[in-house]
Parts: sequence; structure tokens; C-alpha cells
Amino acid sequence: MQEENEIRGNKMVKINQQAPEFTANAFYKNEIKEISLSDFKGKWVVLFFYPADFTFVCPTELGELADNYKKFQEMNAEVLSVSKDTEFVHKAWHDNSETIKKVEFPMLADPAGKICGAYGTLIEEEGLSLRATFIIDPEGKIKAFEFHHNDIGRSVVELMRKIEAAKFVREHKGQVCPINWKKGDKALKPSIDLVGKI
Repeated sequence: MQEENEIRGNKMVKINQQAPEFTANAFYKNEIKEISLSDFKGKWVVLFFYPADFTFVCPTELGELADNYKKFQEMNAEVLSVSKDTEFVHKAWHDNSETIKKVEFPMLADPAGKICGAYGTLIEEEGLSLRATFIIDPEGKIKAFEFHHNDIGRSVVELMRKIEAAKFVREHKGQVCPINWKKGDKALKPSIDLVGKI
């Protein structure tokens, strides 16, 4: 997979490395605005790649993100959706879809595929992005990512759980979150005493 991505010109990002910087036009608050990743230093960022506007699974995902956007903001997190559509196609989709009308977060345009290429989501032979999500911490480091086949939608509940877990371990050094950890659950403090007892 890594060799294939490198041959196609896609880079492989790594956990805890700085997220590739970008600047792109976005449809945001009924305007076309220039958005940079660095605009959100000090916040958590959800970078949410999807294949294309005016499709089928994508509006269900963006609609669910929109329904939970206030909760993301309460977690000090910003949502940025990205596809290879232009900002004008994003506007047309927004104007024509009741689901996408709910979207209040920036919808980034990446028609040249530069952002998709930098994050390894580009399907060059199709001219589309894979369904992929990146969680970026307030210092701009990648803390989690996932890739899906484009037929498979993602879970906003699980995405929010991952952000909460990433926030918890950032704020509680030396502790780790076990499987299915949710905010308020007990975490673990790794030590020699725990070896073989979990």
C-alpha cells in the first residue's frame, strides 16, 4: 500500500507528525473564503475527506456532522470537509440539498487534488478522494486517522469518542484509554504492576 501510494504521488502521513499544511478556497457561511490549516492552531481539527458532492453516502455523513457541529465546537474542535469539487459546486450542492443546507463548517475545494495528495487520499484513476478522516491536535500533529472504502460510511459517534480520548491523554499525561473508552470512564496508568493483569 505504501509503495502504491508513493508511485501514485500520494504521501503517507504518520501518527504524531505535523499535518501537511494547506491553503484552499472554501464555501463557508454563504461566502467563498480562503482557509488554511494554520488558521486553527490551538484547536482540534477534524479533516473529513469524501469522494464527491451530489452523491449518496456523502450527504448522510456531512448531514450528521452538521447535526453534531455544536458538540464538536464545545470540544474545541473545528470540522473541515474536503473533496475535489470546486467551491462553486459546494455552493450549488448547498443551495439544492436540504441536508447540506445544515452545514455550517468550511467545505474545502481541492480540484487539483493537492490536499488529497498530501494526505494520501487521492484515487488518481477516478479523480476522487477516498473516504478518510484525520484528527489533528492543537499543535498541528496527527493523532488518529482512518480510511474507508467509498461504499462505507463513517460513524460520527466514534469520531467524537476518538477526539475525547485524544483530548484526555493529552491532558492526563501517563494515562491511556482502553478499548471503547468514553468520557467519564476510568483510564489506565501503564506500570509493571499491570503486566498480565488486564
